Amino acid sequence: MNGGARGTAPGTRTPHTEQGAAQHMRIGILGLGRIGAFHAETLAGLDAVDSLVVADPFAVAAEAAAERFGAEVADSPEAVLAAGVDGVVVAAATDAHPDLIRAAVEAGVPVFCEKPVARTMTEGVEVLKALAGHDVPVQIGYQRRFDAGFTAARAAVRSGELGPLHTVRSTTLDPAPPPAAYVAASGGIFRDCSVHDFDSIRWVTGREVSEVYAAGGNRGADYIREAGDADTAGAILTLDDGTIAVVSNSRHNARGYDVRMEVHGFDDSIAVGLEDRLPLRSVEPGVTFPAGTPHDFFMD
Repeated sequence: MNGGARGTAPGTRTPHTEQGAAQHMRIGILGLGRIGAFHAETLAGLDAVDSLVVADPFAVAAEAAAERFGAEVADSPEAVLAAGVDGVVVAAATDAHPDLIRAAVEAGVPVFCEKPVARTMTEGVEVLKALAGHDVPVQIGYQRRFDAGFTAARAAVRSGELGPLHTVRSTTLDPAPPPAAYVAASGGIFRDCSVHDFDSIRWVTGREVSEVYAAGGNRGADYIREAGDADTAGAILTLDDGTIAVVSNSRHNARGYDVRMEVHGFDDSIAVGLEDRLPLRSVEPGVTFPAGTPHDFFMD
């Protein structure tokens, strides 16, 4: 597992940025699949980032990123962490997240990791224990916390303008299921998809969950059933103040990618995602909303 990024000798981490100097960061990326390549593209376009070091179990993916973004290719995660990076993006398969987070923190490298932290609660708790005592930033990729609509909803709730809450509805519907290889390593629909709803409900309301009822089923894509996963799921969460939150998820929303939240209080109700590209069509006579073409991908 030893080795170095090409042109970089392995060894003790030396930060690429110096205190007081202009921010010119060197960032590592572990995993160059769909989301890893997206992060590479984003980082390569930032003035604050002047070099990328990448690694992927599939050499062709790493080489493609090197060619496309001018990144250095390392032959292992350890080599990336030893290449003087200022931070690392963990975008590998879910089952690799715990070990990669621990390795980065032990190397003193700040981490941005795609959700979820782990495939099981036991693994997640073990990661938390491993991080104790380390003063290294770790952030998990719950991007809805930075979405304008969700931040506005949070502000409305926190200001009290809705009054006491009684109901929250959160929806994440994908237009098509992910590939079989992704499903097998994902940890399942609740950890891979519903987790965004669970996080945004807690974040927007500021409440914790006291009780959960959940169910899942299979409406298509035999390979999802064969992996022991569901392609359609729902959950009812009772929050610690008595608010009821309802979550709906599916891998088969053919009309488009649908992410929405409704927050209902005794004084007012608000919605996130209620826009002219909403992938629903009204059958009410004379109603033309929504007017736009639905989103067909979560990065659209």
